[in-house]
Amino acid sequence: MRLTVSLRLILPSLWLGLVIALSFIEAPLKFQAPGITVPLGLGIGRLMFFALAIGGWVLLIALTITALRPPRPARADVVVLAGLWVVLAVQTFVIRPPLNARSDIVIAGGDPGDSPLHYLYIASDVLIVALLVVWLVRAVRALPVR
Repeated sequence: MRLTVSLRLILPSLWLGLVIALSFIEAPLKFQAPGITVPLGLGIGRLMFFALAIGGWVLLIALTITALRPPRPARADVVVLAGLWVVLAVQTFVIRPPLNARSDIVIAGGDPGDSPLHYLYIASDVLIVALLVVWLVRAVRALPVR
């Protein structure tokens, strides 16, 4: 049970750190580095966001397995976990494929025009961060007091 309680804190903390570091720090900063062109930055970004998605899925699956073990999570925790599944699925399977298609056009030298997709991706990352923070606050409050 001690391991389960620990993992309920460690797994979302790792995911939160990954999202903050990669989505909100690395992604915008790479375009300010000397010699990084937009096509090169997009290529790096695609690799990085692909890796972030894999990491997110692995951590979400592990967190879900951990949540199924005793002590059972409260109903609100299940809602937060379901929210993470929905947001990550939308981000991975609805938002990223057209973003990848747009980056293919830019890398090939074209101009795909304006699109709200980047803003939707940022909003989904903000939602993931918010849900992870809610999960962590609830997990800390559920810690046994000695």
